[in-house]
Amino acid sequence: MAVSLLVGGCDEKAGPDRGPLATSVGSVPAVSPVIRAAASRLDARPAPLSAVALLGRQMFFDVALSGSGRQSCSSCHDPSHAFAPGDSAPVQLGGSELHLQGLRSVPSLTYRERTPPFSVGSDTKSDSDDHNSTAAIATEPHSNAMLPSAAKLAATAKTDRSANPNPATEALVPRGGMDWDGRAAMLSEQAGGPLLDPNEMANKSREDLLVKLKKSPYATQMIQLFGPGVFSSSNLALGEAYFALARYQLEERSFHRYDSKFDYYLARRAQLNAQELRGRELFADPKKGNCASCHLDQPSKDGRLAPLFTDFQYEALGAPRNAQINANRDPRFFDQGLCGPTRKDLTKRAEYCALFKTPSLRNVATRRVFFHNGVFRTLQDAVRFYVERETSPEKWYPRLADGKIDMYNDIRPANRVNVDVVDAPFNRKRGQEPALNETEIEDVVAFLGTLTDGYQPSSGPPP
Repeated sequence: MAVSLLVGGCDEKAGPDRGPLATSVGSVPAVSPVIRAAASRLDARPAPLSAVALLGRQMFFDVALSGSGRQSCSSCHDPSHAFAPGDSAPVQLGGSELHLQGLRSVPSLTYRERTPPFSVGSDTKSDSDDHNSTAAIATEPHSNAMLPSAAKLAATAKTDRSANPNPATEALVPRGGMDWDGRAAMLSEQAGGPLLDPNEMANKSREDLLVKLKKSPYATQMIQLFGPGVFSSSNLALGEAYFALARYQLEERSFHRYDSKFDYYLARRAQLNAQELRGRELFADPKKGNCASCHLDQPSKDGRLAPLFTDFQYEALGAPRNAQINANRDPRFFDQGLCGPTRKDLTKRAEYCALFKTPSLRNVATRRVFFHNGVFRTLQDAVRFYVERETSPEKWYPRLADGKIDMYNDIRPANRVNVDVVDAPFNRKRGQEPALNETEIEDVVAFLGTLTDGYQPSSGPPP
């Protein structure tokens, strides 16, 4: 599934769409669709927010909607930190007194506008021109797109890791949805989780939240927009409130700016330096980083859709247990991702246990913690774990009383079979050289830094 990349990205003969930058039409060169679309995204002026989105913006910053009266959506999804926390706490505090830990690290809310609804289906990666929030994955097809990873094989009960995956066998895999476990099927449902979670915004009930909406300074706006009966039931009022929050995130451009250095590079308005180009190549090389097999890095064929650096699917990566999470003090507790404890409908699906959603890597360099449990504090360590998990597990996992390494120690032993050990870089054995050396890790991190929004190109003519 890994996508091959352009070597020497500033060559005048080839561009980031792996095709010619310009094709001749008579004597006039035609600009590549990828370049044209990337430039259009950079030049587009933000459209005015609709009345519903403006209402959602008020809700997003309203601390009165929390049980403590001191926490809003923006408290954890800080606009100045790519709508993610700005601190290095592995999980954020919430509750009625802001003293309770959440269970998982808070993800960024950026680049959610094309996330498909949660579903379980075939493992395909198709090109799409759909710009709606329910769009299919927008990426260029690849000849190995039907090769399921180890974790995806586990999702169809094919857990023989010694078998060579058969590309003719179509795997049924979880995909889409919001949160680390996809429990909110779509963006218009996502806000209900934190608003009612006792460890987060801690409203005691839907009715309690309804009372707060009735008392809010924007209650009149809700009546004007949704009708006089909007407060007649909690289902109706909360449904409209969640819809307004979703509209704000879909319409407000700062949630999906597409103005990173990489986007300027796609538009031929900036160059990647030598280290960033090396990192991009390593990122996609199926024998090296192989990151692009899940963090898809190519625009759609027609160039209209920029890469989101995710396939919206789920993987079991075996991140080490984080002792800083209070729940982990109980050795019997395990956060099992898709099969619980937060999500309740898949608890009996053992093949989904320990699978978490693959996040977008846009703005990843602004993060202070990494993985669902915030176990790593640097991007270098996150990349290093990927390539050393199997070759040097003693660096990442504790030893048991008998001296054996407690591999994948944040997953119940019965479910550790779900961890991906087939796809590179996880397919190497203990004692072998990792897929990336230290210099190459720094190169990949440098490339990831080009995915941060708000790049300011230097003055002067385009390269």
